[in-house]
Amino acid sequence: MSRDVHTEETTPVTEPQPTAPTETQPAVPAETVNAGATRTVALQELRAYYGQAEQVKGIDLTFQPNQVTAIIGPSGCGKSTMVRCINRMHEEIPGARARGRVLLDGVDVYGPGIDVVAVRRAIGMVFQKPNPFPTMSIYDNVAAGLRLTGAKRRGEETRRKVESALRGAGLWDEVSDRLEEPGIGLSGGQQQRLCIARTLAVDPEVILMDEPCSALDPIATLKIEELIDELKTRVTIVIVTHNMQQAARVADRTAFMLDGRLIEVGPTDAIFTTPSDPRTEEYVTGKFG
Repeated sequence: MSRDVHTEETTPVTEPQPTAPTETQPAVPAETVNAGATRTVALQELRAYYGQAEQVKGIDLTFQPNQVTAIIGPSGCGKSTMVRCINRMHEEIPGARARGRVLLDGVDVYGPGIDVVAVRRAIGMVFQKPNPFPTMSIYDNVAAGLRLTGAKRRGEETRRKVESALRGAGLWDEVSDRLEEPGIGLSGGQQQRLCIARTLAVDPEVILMDEPCSALDPIATLKIEELIDELKTRVTIVIVTHNMQQAARVADRTAFMLDGRLIEVGPTDAIFTTPSDPRTEEYVTGKFG
C-alpha cells in the first residue's frame, strides 16, 4: 500500500549540528553491521513528484547485496530522483513527495514511525560534487558523520572510527599526517573519498552514489572505481552514471531508465551487448541521450 511522503520547507545545512536521538522506531537494527552483512533494497511501485509533475513513474526494482547496480539513462529521466527517494532525501526538496514502498530487507523506510535519521544512517549518500564541510579539518569532516547521526562516542572510539573510515575509503595513507588540515584543501578526488569516508564512518548498509566521478579526472575516477569494487563486499551499492564505460567497468547489474520509467534491468554484460528492448540498444550505442 502506497503512502504520500509529507514534506516541509528545509534550509540547506552547510555545517553539521549534533542531532539528538529521536523517539521514533529505527528503520534498521542499531547494532553495527558486520562485514558482508549487506542489505537488499526493493522498490515497489515507486513514484516521485515535484509539485504535480511526476518524475518517477511506478518503478519496481531490486538492488541485491554485494553487488553494484548502475542506473543509466538520458538527463532528466528520473535517475537521481529515484535514488534520492531510497534514503528519503527527495522529500527535503520543497514541494517534492513520493509514493510507493522502499523496502530495506523487508522494512518499508516510508512506513509509520520510521526514524528518518536511522534511514540515512543505514543508507548513505555520495553526491556528484564533493562536499566536505569547508571550515572543518579532515578529521572533523569524517567525525561529522557520527555527530550528524546522533552517535555518542568517547574520543578514543571516535578516533578509531575515523581512522577505520579513512582506511576504508583508501585515504588514510595520504592524509594520516595532516588530519588537522582543512578538508577543502584536498584534491577533488581526495575530497570525494573524504566524503565516502564520512559516509562509511556510520557503518551504512547501502551506499547511493549520484554521478560520483563526473567532476573528477581519469586518475581520480580510477581510484573511486577501485574503491567501489572493494566496498561492494561490505555494502550494497547503487550508482547513477552517464558514463557507459564506467557502468561497464564497475556494475554487476545495470538498469536503464527513460522518461521516468524502468525500461530494462539485467546483468551489465547483457544490457550492453544483447539488450532485450530496442530503446536500450539505441541508448547504449549512442543513438540518443
